[in-house]
Amino acid sequence: MSTKMIFINLPVADLDRAKGFYEALGWKVNEDFTDQNAACIVVDDNICLMLLTRDFFSTFSKRPIADTNARIGAAYALSLGSATEVDVLTDAALAAGATEEVNDDKKAQEAQVGMHGRTFVDPDGHQWEPFYMDYPGA
Repeated sequence: MSTKMIFINLPVADLDRAKGFYEALGWKVNEDFTDQNAACIVVDDNICLMLLTRDFFSTFSKRPIADTNARIGAAYALSLGSATEVDVLTDAALAAGATEEVNDDKKAQEAQVGMHGRTFVDPDGHQWEPFYMDYPGA
């Protein structure tokens, strides 16, 4: 049986700042896959972020890198074990320099299905949406 993992490659303007931001969330740096161009951030056993300097990231594609501070290109939703975990993670992100994005319409939709979520944008403009939902039968 194979184990699936996800690696999210994110371009960052300042590798050290980005590493510090994600470490402030309680996520760990895997030094075996970290150098001056990239840092591997371990979210859990199956999810890693690859923080890549913009110059290094640009070698992965001929397309220009998006300005994620000006436009959204993706939203990274992360299911957590409780509403408290959502708040703890988001509060840690805010304390580390993220900004919170509040959308009252989205909050109302989430409340209708028993979901608790918050949204924060990291210093490089990447949007994170930690959430908790009590899944029936889970």
